[in-house]
Amino acid sequence: MNQPRTVRLFILGLPIGLIVGGIIAMILYFRDEADASGKVPGHTRREITRKELEAHVVMLSGKIGPRHMGAPDALKFTVNYIESTLGPGNLGYRVARHTYRIGETDCHNLVLDLVAKGSERVAEIVLVGAHYDTVPATRGADDNASGVAACMELARAFANTRQQRSLRFVFFANEEPPYFQTKDMGSLVYARDCKRRGDEIVAMLSLETMGYYSTKPGSQKAPPGLEAQVPDKGDFLAVVGNVTSLPIVEMFKNRFAKYSTLPLAGMALPSSVVEQGWSDHWSFWQQGYPAVMVTDTALLRNPHYHQAGDTAETLDYERFTQAVKGIEGVIEELANPDRVAAGK
Repeated sequence: MNQPRTVRLFILGLPIGLIVGGIIAMILYFRDEADASGKVPGHTRREITRKELEAHVVMLSGKIGPRHMGAPDALKFTVNYIESTLGPGNLGYRVARHTYRIGETDCHNLVLDLVAKGSERVAEIVLVGAHYDTVPATRGADDNASGVAACMELARAFANTRQQRSLRFVFFANEEPPYFQTKDMGSLVYARDCKRRGDEIVAMLSLETMGYYSTKPGSQKAPPGLEAQVPDKGDFLAVVGNVTSLPIVEMFKNRFAKYSTLPLAGMALPSSVVEQGWSDHWSFWQQGYPAVMVTDTALLRNPHYHQAGDTAETLDYERFTQAVKGIEGVIEELANPDRVAAGK
């Protein structure tokens, strides 16, 4: 017996409608869950590991080597490595090139954005950056393959998460001399463009030389006049800011230990202490943005600074990993001020 057409359509359409309705309900549920937790369901936070950090340092300092304007192939290889590792084929980011010219040469800052869709704080940006160039004399494991490795793994850790503020990860060209603190310094070119666009950067973290540590007494030096405030052993991570950046320094001092076993020293220094501006955070200070340098203190500790001996095997990857884990936790809190205030 043939059933009426309307009955057949009802019987066929009912399960389809139930499936579609269920999918819509799941999407709405998971969206609400993501809004509440900051994580996209089905994705877990990628753990910061020694293996991945060390692999990046070995690639940049060992296989690629010195990375500067006099070695254009190495710079191109470095840009391609960062783009391919974090790009659509692997992590899924859209890596944008912020390009400017020095003479006839194109220079590239690499920019990754995690936009806080649907958040009332979407315009507020927490920016994490590291320069990928070196001086010609060195392979630059600590300066600054360590900072690049940290920035790459932090970008991976926050992929597929949703924060209240937008997160931005930037890899800068030409931090080293002869471009340091000149108009051609990659971070200064980028910071000026941010200011011109009206970007609301509420915190900038410059990841600079982060992998060298020593427990020997006398292994840590201090800027003149600060000897009493700096530990004698180079077994800690430092966060350095200016007066404008004092709230970020204080957050590091108050919260870093929640996420890491590595000791931390933090201070906001006056402009008379020249060492306080020795990285890309300085460029953001020039535009009025709050910014800090997160560092192992470079030449104040590392005897291989800007030397041929700055190689991958000289770094302490266990402490380096703890440093990055602590930074990850601080970024989480910087990116979610309302959740932090509510004690979540």
